Amino acid sequence: MMALMLAGNDSDDDKLVARARGGDRAAFARLVERHYDFIFRVAYRRIGRQADAEDIAQDVCVRLGKAIAGFRGEGRLTTWLYTLTLNAARDHARKAAREHVKAAAYAVHALSEAAVADSPDDAAEAMWEAVRRLPAKQCEAVLLVYGEGLSHERASDVMGCAEATVSWHIHEAKKRLKVLMADRAGEG
Repeated sequence: MMALMLAGNDSDDDKLVARARGGDRAAFARLVERHYDFIFRVAYRRIGRQADAEDIAQDVCVRLGKAIAGFRGEGRLTTWLYTLTLNAARDHARKAAREHVKAAAYAVHALSEAAVADSPDDAAEAMWEAVRRLPAKQCEAVLLVYGEGLSHERASDVMGCAEATVSWHIHEAKKRLKVLMADRAGEG
């Protein structure tokens, strides 16, 4: 729903981007202000931990500051922000995985225990937790289509693949989610 609301502001974004590319700090600040919640929400749905999502959102804002000059305006700003956010989330997850391996190698249990997420209390969070356990491309497809309400076409733009590939990722994700949710129900 939010993605649809942001799409209506493309002309305002275009003006702000043009000003920010010219060095207007107030225009850049306005872009960050307008899109921070969106960036955080995408990061949170991908990672599932608030503190990590906040770190990712801040990282995306820093990356945005460095990369705004390279934004050509060939697509929507929100599509570009999805890509920046998902890339930052992937980087964060890789870094977290490396840290976890280091912690295990040196038997530092405090770090590994901190990385373990609390079990979800409600069905929606349980579903998102299961989504986060999917392979990366399936997770991103579900996040974009169901979490952000994008069409398969828009999701394919963000993911850099064909629309049919997004549909296939969604189909495979649904099959895996049925198994994951059935396993979870069996544990309870």
